[in-house]
Amino acid sequence: MSYLLELFRFEHSFGSRAGREAVYLQRKTQFQAYVGRKQGSDGRYFQSPNALVIMLDINPSAPLLLSLRVAGLATFFSFILGVGLAWAITRRGGALRAGMDAFCTLPMVLPPTVAGFFLLMLFGVKRPLGQLFLEVFGIKIVFSWAATVIAAVVISFPLMYRAARGAFEQVDETLIYAARTLGFSEWKIFWKVMLPVAMPGVLSGAILAFARGLGEFGATAMLAGNIAGKTQTLPLAIYSEVAAGKMSEAYKYVLIIVVISFLVVVLMNVLSAKETRAGGQKKSRKRREGL
Repeated sequence: MSYLLELFRFEHSFGSRAGREAVYLQRKTQFQAYVGRKQGSDGRYFQSPNALVIMLDINPSAPLLLSLRVAGLATFFSFILGVGLAWAITRRGGALRAGMDAFCTLPMVLPPTVAGFFLLMLFGVKRPLGQLFLEVFGIKIVFSWAATVIAAVVISFPLMYRAARGAFEQVDETLIYAARTLGFSEWKIFWKVMLPVAMPGVLSGAILAFARGLGEFGATAMLAGNIAGKTQTLPLAIYSEVAAGKMSEAYKYVLIIVVISFLVVVLMNVLSAKETRAGGQKKSRKRREGL
């Protein structure tokens, strides 16, 4: 029964004590009935936690799979929002540009728990957006899988935005002027000139956004909670395993994140090297043309 007690230590999740006790008693009854049926055939399920895992339909690899899905979706939305806003802001100037840039960068400098607090104020059941989703679409955002994606998007978006903005600002303006003289619209200049030229920097931002979404902890804990098999991502799983004293499981999750982070750094270096070589070739070509 120790496995049952450990799996339902909900003090690190959110919810009322009465609700946690009700779920615990329900699962305890199911577990006892399950073991009682299986004991007559082989009687070995008392010694293996796999029986409880099967009964609860909890996949041991759920935190990894959930984190990959969340990070993938967060990268997708961050890519669209980051590239779009970076392009729009680089075309503006003055105080408006400075204000928009500060707003888009703010989640990067705020503590994740503070960002999660603001999200909770927006998507709570009795808050504006949360009440809207619940009444119109019947969707409860807080403590759901969607909440993990929202938290990851908000935290990873500034990295995508800053990388895209920097890449767009490095595009040679003569290419843009030449495209305008040829009658290209601003939209066509973006797709045919700016985005292809800035693609290495944009991809670097996407890789950083994926890594940041994979490692998000604070905002996810505030908005989505720490529910095993539902909102428990890799960082939350590490926290839960350490709190439960299961260091061997925590080591596995830590190793996975370290390997992924290492691969991210390698990809970043590869893209940076390509961008540097491309910039060097352009400068050499300009010098030859000047001669």
